[in-house]
Amino acid sequence: MKGMSATLTRLAVCVCATFAVAAYAGDVKPEWSSAAVPQMGFNNWNSTHCRDEFNEDMIRSVADKMVSTGLRDAGYRHINLDDCWADWQRDKSGNLQPNLKRFPHGIKALADYVHSKGFAFGLYSSAGTNTCEPHQENRGFPGGLGHEKQDAAFFASVGADYLKYDNCNNEKKPAKERYAAMGEALRATGRPIFYSLCEWGENKAWLWGADPKVGASSWRTTGDISDKYDSMLKIFKQNVVLDAYAGPGHWNDPDMLEVGNGGMTDVEYRSHFSLWSIMAAPLLIGTDLRKISPSALEILLNKEVIAVDQDPLGKQGKQVRDAKGIHVIVKPMKDGSQAVAVFNEGDAAQDVTVSAQELGLKAGKYRMRDLWKHADTQGDGSIKLKLEPHATVMYRISAM
Repeated sequence: MKGMSATLTRLAVCVCATFAVAAYAGDVKPEWSSAAVPQMGFNNWNSTHCRDEFNEDMIRSVADKMVSTGLRDAGYRHINLDDCWADWQRDKSGNLQPNLKRFPHGIKALADYVHSKGFAFGLYSSAGTNTCEPHQENRGFPGGLGHEKQDAAFFASVGADYLKYDNCNNEKKPAKERYAAMGEALRATGRPIFYSLCEWGENKAWLWGADPKVGASSWRTTGDISDKYDSMLKIFKQNVVLDAYAGPGHWNDPDMLEVGNGGMTDVEYRSHFSLWSIMAAPLLIGTDLRKISPSALEILLNKEVIAVDQDPLGKQGKQVRDAKGIHVIVKPMKDGSQAVAVFNEGDAAQDVTVSAQELGLKAGKYRMRDLWKHADTQGDGSIKLKLEPHATVMYRISAM
């Protein structure tokens, strides 16, 4: 009976692929595929990788937790599956099929559940013959190279609103060519699907990802993050200098958040979240929300910092100082205020002074809103404080 059930489920998935647009036209919400602001949500990879705990029960529980904790209402709108969701081989017709041990009810049923909770649903593939996680014969799961139209139809048929498209096993074919093929295939389905390139930065996707032939909404600018301060710091430095290439509809992606995974201190996690927000980076939670600590959840729910990331003006913060371990980043906001982050990367506390002139402010009186203390002061726009190791202070500065 189990074998028959699996066969019927796979058959249903294949049949659905034929009727992609007709079957799912009604559940598409424009904001789910919109890239007007950086994407926010959840991705399982940083917490589970390919371990058995990554399954439909986990994803359903995460969706429930995002509702009950207020994360959905704070703006986290995507729930994305990463590598290892698929079966290790395609079916006889060459279609992708789910790993039924992990997802016994199939991908469509899971997408329907995620949608019912008010989230967009995302899937993962690679712009190569196989994905990145070794499985059979040290190869990954089926990739999209040469199967772009077929795979895009599958993604649309199961109700995907988001595709993370990786860069493994690419047979050295030009990156732009491979990513453009999938972008064209996604658009041809008629379903709006947020297209996120996981290109690692080696081919400088920020130079061509927004090309209409590619049609990406975000692109990785760095290698993979790990749950270590040194990794976060390295990636921050690589991404912060690319502010000229980000804006509404196209975002630099320095990889997912590690907040809550336990490898950094709360001070370092606050810096991580602050820096990603002022860089207008995607905010994709990478911890297992079923067991998140109160302190980590408090960081992820800081709506004043989230508002900096999600500001509709769509500017990535510009670094105006990088000297002696102190970084100052300024982000203009739509209401005319300035968001400012001051970050001490070093291992010792420093006395820091930032003049109003350095922040681009005219002489005058300003309201200084501390986004972590949630407190206001008044002043001339300058900042003077003792900044602890690895710490970031964040202000929103408005003229009075």
